[in-house]
Amino acid sequence: MTEGWDQQTGGAEAPETPGTAAAVNLVPAGALPPAPTPSTRPPEPQVAAARTSVIAIGNQKGGVGKTTTVVNLAAGLAERGYWILVIDLDPQANATSGLGLAKQQGTSMYGPLLGQGTAADLIQETVVHNVNIIPSELDLAGSEVDVARMEGYLHCFQRALQPVVAANAYDFILIDCPPSLGILTMNALAAAQSMIVPIQCEYYALEGLSVIVNLVDKLREGGANPALHIEGVLMTMYDGRTNLSAQVVNEVRTHFPEPLYETIIPRNVRLSEAPSYGRPVTQYDPSSRGAKAYRALAEEFLTRRGLTKEDPHPGQDEPVGV
Repeated sequence: MTEGWDQQTGGAEAPETPGTAAAVNLVPAGALPPAPTPSTRPPEPQVAAARTSVIAIGNQKGGVGKTTTVVNLAAGLAERGYWILVIDLDPQANATSGLGLAKQQGTSMYGPLLGQGTAADLIQETVVHNVNIIPSELDLAGSEVDVARMEGYLHCFQRALQPVVAANAYDFILIDCPPSLGILTMNALAAAQSMIVPIQCEYYALEGLSVIVNLVDKLREGGANPALHIEGVLMTMYDGRTNLSAQVVNEVRTHFPEPLYETIIPRNVRLSEAPSYGRPVTQYDPSSRGAKAYRALAEEFLTRRGLTKEDPHPGQDEPVGV
């Protein structure tokens, strides 16, 4: 089952949220545009790239729109000309299928986590131009046990990823973490420079966020990753028909004003439908409220980093350096 919205939507659209786009006509069934030509990677570097940023996207609670955010933020950034590598560390492999790939044995980070093979050899094309992926598979769940036996187990993923980061082939690497605080998530946080936390607009949101904040503080202060910080908190599944959604957003804004994104992701049927077509919502229904919300998130993400909306690599059709 696809993580996030498709577990909890399927009815009428929720009323508009403040700051989000107005509702639009939906794309008729079977009227999708053809998938674009997949992106490719050249064998040799051609131009220098800026330093790659590694961002973990996670929450220990499932069904909060984590994978939906990874897939659609990647697509939104790619539309602006940035090169993105998605790494699916969730054994459910929903980011993998959400970007148009089948789940196949032997394609995940399982081997490189154990020092077998390289991460660069696992990179595959997706249906989104400018977005590549290292897929996941169900067998990746077994790495929770195997990695725990390794020396310096918290940094197995960091060691495996380091050559890809050093190559500067991508502007951003987005890691889709499992919905837990196990070995894989801890490895992702030890390798990332920052973290984005999607939170559903529900009663227990603050409690779950506090757990993540404490974990990030411990990893930073304990020396596992001194640079780690929470880059952003994203409110998802906002339902304007209920007072609870607005109350939760206000509570989070009161306690965590700095990391909270102004962009709020609404409940949207098109967001739940897109994964079954192996597309981000920006391709499945470009004019939907969900697509507009994730484009707004991509813009806010870049603005916080002081980056322009213009294509950062004019004339460059392929990532370089891997």
